[in-house]
Amino acid sequence: MRDITKSFPGVKALDGVNLKVEKGTVHALMGENGAGKSTLMKILFGQQPPDSGTILFNGQEVHFKSVKEAVNAGISMIYQELSPIKELSIAENVFVGRYPKTRAGAIDWKTMYDSCQKIFDRWGLNYNPRTKIKMLKTADIQMIEIIKAISFNAQLVIMDEPTSSISQNEIEMLYDFIRALKRENITIIIITHKLDEVYTIADEVTVLRDGQYIGAKPIGELSRPELIKMMVGREMTNLFPSKDTGYGDVLLEVKNLNNGSKVKDISFQLHKGEILGFAGIVGAGRTETMRSIFGLDPYESGEIYLEGQQIKIRCVRDAIKHDIVMATESRKDDGLVLCRSVEENIMLPSLYRRSKGGILDVKKEHEIADSASKRLSVKTSSLSTMANFLSGGNQQKLILCKWLLMDPKVLILDEPTRGIDIGAKWEIYNIIIDLAKQGVGVILVSSEMEEVINLSDRVMVMCEGQINGCLSKEDGITQEKIMALASEVQK
Repeated sequence: MRDITKSFPGVKALDGVNLKVEKGTVHALMGENGAGKSTLMKILFGQQPPDSGTILFNGQEVHFKSVKEAVNAGISMIYQELSPIKELSIAENVFVGRYPKTRAGAIDWKTMYDSCQKIFDRWGLNYNPRTKIKMLKTADIQMIEIIKAISFNAQLVIMDEPTSSISQNEIEMLYDFIRALKRENITIIIITHKLDEVYTIADEVTVLRDGQYIGAKPIGELSRPELIKMMVGREMTNLFPSKDTGYGDVLLEVKNLNNGSKVKDISFQLHKGEILGFAGIVGAGRTETMRSIFGLDPYESGEIYLEGQQIKIRCVRDAIKHDIVMATESRKDDGLVLCRSVEENIMLPSLYRRSKGGILDVKKEHEIADSASKRLSVKTSSLSTMANFLSGGNQQKLILCKWLLMDPKVLILDEPTRGIDIGAKWEIYNIIIDLAKQGVGVILVSSEMEEVINLSDRVMVMCEGQINGCLSKEDGITQEKIMALASEVQK
């Protein structure tokens, strides 16, 4: 891709960007949110036309006017937000839109299932083509999406944040599969924010910043500090801000909390000013535990105490009333109202506190929202901008904005930096640590080991709905200790 430019109303998304990817390699495309990575890939995949520039594929200049043309040429793309048809079988999802037909024009089910099985046999995958997608884990769905992509005889597969929602063990399986694709001379472009991922699987990296091409290098010639500097435009010697290990009295205590198979007899304490990490493999029950505490999924039994007083949480309103708030795992599903403005999202939870007789002071509301967005450096052209137009990192900061206006005592963060860039992570980490210094009790649920290890004062490790152990900084929090506890079922 040479000198690709693309403008949208009020913004130049790409300004003379270049991308050169060698056949049979894994090429990482990196940059902060809003750098232009997704736009560049949408242009390559025929979803959007470039304003100017040239694309060459296998040495031939191409002009894709649609996704179908790109697919027919040998290019496939797997999106971060997986969207399978859950009620259909694996085979139906793989061949959707191109089902084999009998002479009479009906779907040839036998041919479809046999063809799907042949693909699985070729790649050594143990799936039943007749299994419904809704029965699979996220990691399996991710693998099926890759199979679907290569079933088009793809020569180039674009993967957008392929490991953002799967566990470490599943990530290793995915890496092995990507290596197998490489051996078949299939080319991979990975959009990712994970440095570990780049240095594990990529052969080369291209960096964009603010819609411009910054550079490309083989990964073996690029140190981590150099790569970070290319992405953010400044030196960042330490990704994790420092925090004193001290914290205060017990703030929140959960005793024998139960809620189905994913929340079994959970007990723990959270102190004032403490960052309490929750680790475990995907499906361990961390999210379900937090949703019960926040009232999203009311618990069946157990007790919750806040500052020594027992409280009842039957719904989200009860939790908010007691100054317990939660930034949920999916900012798009239940974190934000995407079709509403930045200002409306910031003010929504606290409206009842600020209204007088059901009447709002619109001017005052605007001032508060403006101050809150500036405090957390939410990048937006206007407070009236719809939330769905913000980058992932700014959407995450927007969620924090609305909850910080509530002056919470307990802040639950479920995967707060999933799918966001290093610069935005640094800002969010600073926010978390500042809140802890002010005495807020922070619960951090994260699948990123470095995040949990470096930010937490203590780490609760869960496995199959139970807390298997607690690790503290004094005793040493390591990945090996976490994985040992996360993979061993308590007896």
